[in-house]
Amino acid sequence: MTTIVGNENLRDLWNELSASRGDHLFLTCEDRAGHRRSFTYGEFDRLVNRTANFLRLAGVKKGDNVAIQLYNSPEYVSATFALAKIGAVAVPINMQLVFGECAFQFDRCAIRTVICEPDCQGYYFADAMPPCPNNTCGERRVYPMERVFVCHSGGEGFVAGAVDFDAGVDACADVLDERCDLDGQDTAMIIFTSGTTSCPKGVEITHANMLFAGHYGDWQCALGPEDRMLTTMPAFHSNFQLAALMPVLAAGASLVVLEKYSARNFWRQVREHGATAIQLVAMMARTLMMQPCDAAEREHCVRSVQYYLPITDEEKEAFERRFSVRLQNCYGATESICWALTDLPYGPRRWPSVGRPGLGYEVEILDETGRAVPPGTVGEIAVRGIPGISLMKGYYDDPEATARTVNGEGWYLSGDKGYRDEEGWFYFVDRKCNMIKRGGENVSATEVEDALLMHPAVAECAVIGVDDPVRDQAVKAFVVLHEGHTAAIEEITHFVACRLADFKVPTIMEIVERLPHTSVGKVEKKLLCALD
Repeated sequence: MTTIVGNENLRDLWNELSASRGDHLFLTCEDRAGHRRSFTYGEFDRLVNRTANFLRLAGVKKGDNVAIQLYNSPEYVSATFALAKIGAVAVPINMQLVFGECAFQFDRCAIRTVICEPDCQGYYFADAMPPCPNNTCGERRVYPMERVFVCHSGGEGFVAGAVDFDAGVDACADVLDERCDLDGQDTAMIIFTSGTTSCPKGVEITHANMLFAGHYGDWQCALGPEDRMLTTMPAFHSNFQLAALMPVLAAGASLVVLEKYSARNFWRQVREHGATAIQLVAMMARTLMMQPCDAAEREHCVRSVQYYLPITDEEKEAFERRFSVRLQNCYGATESICWALTDLPYGPRRWPSVGRPGLGYEVEILDETGRAVPPGTVGEIAVRGIPGISLMKGYYDDPEATARTVNGEGWYLSGDKGYRDEEGWFYFVDRKCNMIKRGGENVSATEVEDALLMHPAVAECAVIGVDDPVRDQAVKAFVVLHEGHTAAIEEITHFVACRLADFKVPTIMEIVERLPHTSVGKVEKKLLCALD
């Protein structure tokens, strides 16, 4: 099995790119107001160096975990690589998370430094105005943070103790002041994923992981230096970091980042930016199909579409026919770094197959005992690669969870169900137990259940995903109240909304007298799904 990347690191990559591609367009960011900023590789490398110098002078050192709490922007990308250049670790934070969810990740990674938007200061300073984003209760809670760097402020609105990130970066030199020793197996990023339990796990991603993702995605999408990859994926997500950003760098191509997805404006933006490759999730495909037909929607130069399941055969055929593109299906996880199973933009395909194993991966279908099953038999999708290169290094500070997920033979056990045919094409069947896919976000049913059970009137509950015509699935909760207690659905929903990000809050709720149980007392969610 090939490593592809040797022992290089992200600083080495930027040294090569700034020397060989210095005058070539690297990045264009368009904010939600339509304002655009563009950088060549040389310009962006200098921005990264200034950012690295600022962070080092401010006290950030090799091995420190630093939270990035920003919307899609050039500063998000420059901060990520600046931290990598000085040996620190980027911890991307989902901007939709409420205070408690962020605090969990801060505690888990012992974070003492954050780079954040102005409206996030309420997390760190009691007198910050307005209060914490998404804190619908208006409750004042503060997380102790040694260094709070506020970005995109325009030099105003700082709370005492916060530091103007932009001004600090601008004051620093374009050349990296100091170089620490870096190794390909050094951790570059920790991305938290929603698991099947109530506690999210931090996936540890090395410099080599990111370089591998770059070379793999370059191969997967057949990118060249003149390609332009357009993405609306949030920068905290692995789809952005590993499937868009890194492949662009590996190819020496250009990246177009939109701060906010708009179905109404999408194809206009694709045309104006000259995008040749794009990323789509099912929710985007469906909302694009809901727009009025426009002859200009086929006037583009897109040839590669990274698409992440699921949509129906009918939806797929209608989408490809209407917009004159070929959807490139694939399957993977943050833990597997890349889309271990993939279609290619050329050659044979077998829809609705999610493809065949990609470069550097083995994929197998295993039964409950860990043995491979014959073609046509449904089992668990398992992926094998090289830890720290084509598989995650592990879950951060959680060897027990790592051992449960990657077995002694090196197989990453996805928990997802699938099968393969006689010719080695793989097919996705069902998601991880207790996982709900909502508009491109993974929602742990267990996490939502734990939030519901905190309500004093709730005795028992069960959360499932139900079909949603636009967003894949809606979050539905069945709630049993304690005897003698009453509570309105609206009250319970508000209670949960104060503790979880909006996309996790149940949009459908039923108060029931009892839940179906197995002989050992477990809730039979299959029966609840069948009733829906």
